[in-house]
This record gives sequence, C-alpha cells and structure tokens, in this order.
Amino acid sequence: MKEVMIGPGMRLPQGLKLSALVALAVPALVGLTAITTLADSSPSPSAGAALPGDPTKGAALYGQNCATCHGASLTGGIGPSLNPIEKLPGVSSPLDPTFLIGIITNGRVHLPGDPRSTDMPAKGGNASLTDQDVKDLASYIIQQNQTGSPPLPPGELAKRTIFWVSIGILGMIFVTFLLAQYNMRWIARRAAARRK
Repeated sequence: MKEVMIGPGMRLPQGLKLSALVALAVPALVGLTAITTLADSSPSPSAGAALPGDPTKGAALYGQNCATCHGASLTGGIGPSLNPIEKLPGVSSPLDPTFLIGIITNGRVHLPGDPRSTDMPAKGGNASLTDQDVKDLASYIIQQNQTGSPPLPPGELAKRTIFWVSIGILGMIFVTFLLAQYNMRWIARRAAARRK
C-alpha cells in the first residue's frame, strides 16, 4: 500500500484521505469543547472544613433577610457581591466561617479601600436572627462560593443549550458529508476495478 505525505514525517496510507482525518477531528473537537463546558459549569468539590451550619436553611434566610442588599443571586447591589465574594482590604480569607459569622453578627462599618461605601448593620438589621441562623447564612455563602458561579438564568441556559446542540448537528452533517464523499469515491473505484 502506498503512503501519502501530509507533513514532515507524517504519512497516511493512500486509502486514508485528509478529509477522513478532518471527519474524525471535528467531532473530537466538538466533544472536547462540550466536556470542557460541562466541567466549567459543574460544581467543584468543597475545599475546606465542614460548614458551621445548614446551607439549605441559610438559603431561605438569605432570601428573606439579605437579598435586598446583596442581590437575589449573591451578585451584589447596595451591599457587596457575595458570590464571588468581594475582597476586603486586610482580610486574607473572606470565606473563613469565623470572619463571616462575625460580620453577619456584629455588622461592619465600611473602611477606606472597601469595594462599597455602605455599612453592614448587625444581623442585616434583623435582631431576631439567632446564632444558628447566622451560622446557616455563613454556610450558604461559603457553599455558593465553593460551587462556582451562580446558576444560569433559564433564558441563558436555553441559549447555550441551543448553541451546543446546533454545533453538534452541524458537526454531524459535516461528518456525514465527508463520509459520503469518501464512500462515493470508494464505490467508483470498485466499479472501475470490476470493469477492467
């Protein structure tokens, strides 16, 4: 079987065309891109010690007490963003449970260099929050930062799904076209060989 040179030191058997390589490369590229996208959107494993409270209860408490200032999806508003949590000057680990519990419990007066110029009232202005409620809120904030970005809104998720499904369909059409071309050439060669 003869070999065809496709580059320095790279040879293909004569029956294998460059288009066949492209037909294999396109779905592989689409697959790798899809896997990478899924990996980026998947939650990462928790990195750290056990949470001080229940993040599920903290989510409910957050919606009732904190969302007005910090945004429904922790992205900020009047108050700073909590996911990703905004860095404060002089604070090495803003996701340290002790630090978060202290800020939620006692509040915080903004300092020069802070990303926002608003003060945090003690317990977000709700004195009826218990110590356990504060721990649950801190756990929710920590958990949301460990799992990556806030979830995509339904419209954005639908757009991305449509985009990747369209890429997949176009890739399959392209591969089918290349394989059909290859098969037609193979059939023509077989017919020519039979005539001889």
